[in-house]
Amino acid sequence: MERVILVDKDDVECGDMEKMQAHEMGVLHRAFSLFVFNSQGALLLQRRAQDKYHSGGLWTNTCCSHPRPGESVLGAAQRRLVEEMGFVCDLTHQFTFEYRAELGNGLTEHEVDHVFSGHYEGSVSPDPGEVAEYQYVEVDELARQIQTHPERFTPWLKTVWDDYRSCF
Repeated sequence: MERVILVDKDDVECGDMEKMQAHEMGVLHRAFSLFVFNSQGALLLQRRAQDKYHSGGLWTNTCCSHPRPGESVLGAAQRRLVEEMGFVCDLTHQFTFEYRAELGNGLTEHEVDHVFSGHYEGSVSPDPGEVAEYQYVEVDELARQIQTHPERFTPWLKTVWDDYRSCF
């Protein structure tokens, strides 16, 4: 049973809870999102596996998840990048934001999300239980796709994308 770290709006830890329960109750918890680019500046996107407990089949950033109790955000980000996408790269913290999104099926994502970036040129070996497919997309093309077909993307990617682009 996976647990998430509960936090207040300032990202101060205040306990932990089973992950599904946190999503059912919409409780604020800590998360991270990774944006990994290639040398041409294209972003590595993944399409979530269809049978994920929420947002299955939607396109999203390279990797995202939650640190475990006692685990650093960066350590968790590095761990999940290997578990989901099958590679390692250096990650740099960009910013942190809070968001809330209704996901359907009685689930709510309410997170303080730490956003990291990285660069990678090697092969990608995603876990098929997590990732249906992946592709590199130019940032202007991604912005256009999010604008014209928002239903194809996860709520958190649509929320963070403009903030992320403004960092550069």
